[in-house]
Amino acid sequence: MTSRKFVGVLAVSAAVWLVGCSDDTTAPHPDAMTPSGQAAAATPEVAAMAAEVRQLAAAQGITPVVRPAPVRRELNLLGQALAFDKVLSGNRDISCMTCHLSRSATVDGRSLAIGQGATGLGAARVHPTGRTVHRNAPPLFNLHAMGPLTWDGRVFTDAGGVVRTPGASLLANQRAVLEFGTLSALPMFPVLSRSEMRGESGNELAAVPDAGHQKTWKFLMRRLGEIPEYRAMFEAAYPEQAFDNMNFAHAGNAMGGWMAAVFASTNSPWDRFLAGNDDAMTETQLRGARAFMTTAKCAQCHTGSLFSDRKFHNVAIPQVGPGFGDGADGRDDFGRFRKTKNPKHRYQFRTPPLRNVELTGPYGHDGAIVNLRDWVAHYSQSDLKLLAYDVNQLEPLLQGTLQPTLDAILATRDAKLKKLVIPEQTIDEITEFLKALTDPGARNLNGLVPLRVPSGLPIDN
Repeated sequence: MTSRKFVGVLAVSAAVWLVGCSDDTTAPHPDAMTPSGQAAAATPEVAAMAAEVRQLAAAQGITPVVRPAPVRRELNLLGQALAFDKVLSGNRDISCMTCHLSRSATVDGRSLAIGQGATGLGAARVHPTGRTVHRNAPPLFNLHAMGPLTWDGRVFTDAGGVVRTPGASLLANQRAVLEFGTLSALPMFPVLSRSEMRGESGNELAAVPDAGHQKTWKFLMRRLGEIPEYRAMFEAAYPEQAFDNMNFAHAGNAMGGWMAAVFASTNSPWDRFLAGNDDAMTETQLRGARAFMTTAKCAQCHTGSLFSDRKFHNVAIPQVGPGFGDGADGRDDFGRFRKTKNPKHRYQFRTPPLRNVELTGPYGHDGAIVNLRDWVAHYSQSDLKLLAYDVNQLEPLLQGTLQPTLDAILATRDAKLKKLVIPEQTIDEITEFLKALTDPGARNLNGLVPLRVPSGLPIDN
């Protein structure tokens, strides 16, 4: 197939995903409908509570998501192809979207992703040695508005507006390519991880020493340059630039642009409520929203348009899985401390955004909490929850990996949680409110999947 025909094939799905997650901004919540199909009028009590919730949201800086600026079509098409193409992995056996599945709201449904060298998808994915990656695969929604990325914030923008990536620094000519800030840089890093994409052996990327990130990126551009369709797509996405003068930041930028364009999620019942529709959420969800911002104090950290303060907190999540090389045996994960070396930051992880959270479990940096209600409940008396943590909620592969670090975790637990007790009914109401953050368009993202990729390798979905 020629490059021109390939672009045409991708354009079939482009017509679907360029419109974003969903466009209906007026429909009331199904529970707010009368048997005749008409929107039920809100009672005076519900109308008063709706007004109160809007005032609380405005006072606490919880605002609608601003959609990203339009992304040029050629860059979108290139980013889509690269995100689904296994050519970016060392042994050509995994793509970015293998762990961010379109069919399951950009996550894989596992506590910890299973990366390179495995077979199957999602819950059915199996590695021959039982290996997992270090952390939970986070969802991709609204990352254009997030700022610091990754669980420990190692991809961030400094006070001068420069994208920083400690441990694998970008060159000036690479930073100059990044049109979407940290989101442009983010896709450049899974390809460096042996457990995620690069592999331990059997390919030229794996043979590069771990510190040789520039050489790994150079080898990937060499691979892409051997595929005529990619050369044509890169040059269409970056007019007046020759492929041979490009670097891997051009690939990262394309994937970042595609993610910004297709995963902007702005049509939840909560969004319709903020726009003035009192019937967009149920009465239970309104009570949950009020408690979220008042008695339960969730909005102290879960604030802003994405329900994240973009900061780092220790919320007493137990450590399961292989860890990140920390601790006496290397099976612990010190979180933000890994970047700052400040002992107070040990076990801190970035406040996760909450949009579409209903669809994107398990929860926590290592997916240690599987159920949404249990995750909400964890914040109430979190010290007792941590000490009573039940490993049986995990898949068998992880049940024997709980680390004996509970006391160490509690030693730096966020002070905001130390006296927090949330009644059971309020936990139920907050859980229902979180479901009102789901954009209906996020439930089915199959339209994002291309029919083929330039390498000709199979596509995971």
